[in-house]
Amino acid sequence: MEYRHLGKHGIRVSEVCLGSWLTYGSATEEDVARSCIERAYDLGINFFDTANVYARGEAEKVVGKVLGQYPRHSYVLATKVYFPMGNGPNDRGLSRKHILEQCDASLKRLGVEYIDLYQAHRYDTSVPLAETLIAFDHLVKQGKILYYGVSEWSAGQIAHATDLTRLAGLSPIASNQPQYNMLQRQIEKAVMPLCGREGIGIINFSPLAQGLLTGKYKPGQPLPEGSRASDPKQNAFLNRGELDQQLLTQVQKLVPLSEQEGMSLSQLALAWCLRNPELSSVIIGASKPSQVEENVGAVGKKLSAETLEAIAQIIKDTHLTDD
Repeated sequence: MEYRHLGKHGIRVSEVCLGSWLTYGSATEEDVARSCIERAYDLGINFFDTANVYARGEAEKVVGKVLGQYPRHSYVLATKVYFPMGNGPNDRGLSRKHILEQCDASLKRLGVEYIDLYQAHRYDTSVPLAETLIAFDHLVKQGKILYYGVSEWSAGQIAHATDLTRLAGLSPIASNQPQYNMLQRQIEKAVMPLCGREGIGIINFSPLAQGLLTGKYKPGQPLPEGSRASDPKQNAFLNRGELDQQLLTQVQKLVPLSEQEGMSLSQLALAWCLRNPELSSVIIGASKPSQVEENVGAVGKKLSAETLEAIAQIIKDTHLTDD
């Protein structure tokens, strides 16, 4: 395993992070989740990402229970706050009340005394940004969280927040968790350069585009049994399994390139993401220990200039619009 700093900050995280969205606590049995987390830890992954809203707290419980067998200092634990956790008017968003209450709830579910990285799961237009930033700073000063970050914020929102933290002397934003992969490159235009300038570490989710970049979905063929696209519990973000056949054809053109580089298509896609120095880690999902093993195989891999140019030609029509 290789490790990178989280942006300009001293903490180091593994280049591969194990996430728990759509899997642990819901679609994946606890014993399988345990085997995936344990295998990840054994392979040197020290970075684990979850969120309070994943399976309404159940993912945090599973992740915390498994990681509880290891020394607390040996792993970096990240979770998030924003989405509804109840039906009340204050059970959602980024108000000071909701952030502080949900931090305590996450600490209890995770079974830890502090959270390494606490993230704003989305931007909340209904709450003054200063209130949100002060709430995170308060948690840092309390020692309940060590760092805080954001997820899916626009370049303008991040820039505004960094200006406010400097002016008010608040703890800085440490990380940004956007969606980023070969097929979804929106952050390259403005978000990625901004994070690079501000020393904000990028930990991107969906580096394999919900499994599309594994190559297992082939044009004109039935969905593989047991795959995310074939599972009603997990395929909401894959158009309920109705996949774009033209896109699948495009992905298959990447297979010869991965073979030339001596790696799987999944490893090629992860190495392509990690070529960016602004990235601190890529977040993978896994329902089998073997998937963790394969993805870790991308660590330290450097793609040739010829391969990068060939990839660019194949994916040149993907969206680059930045919000």
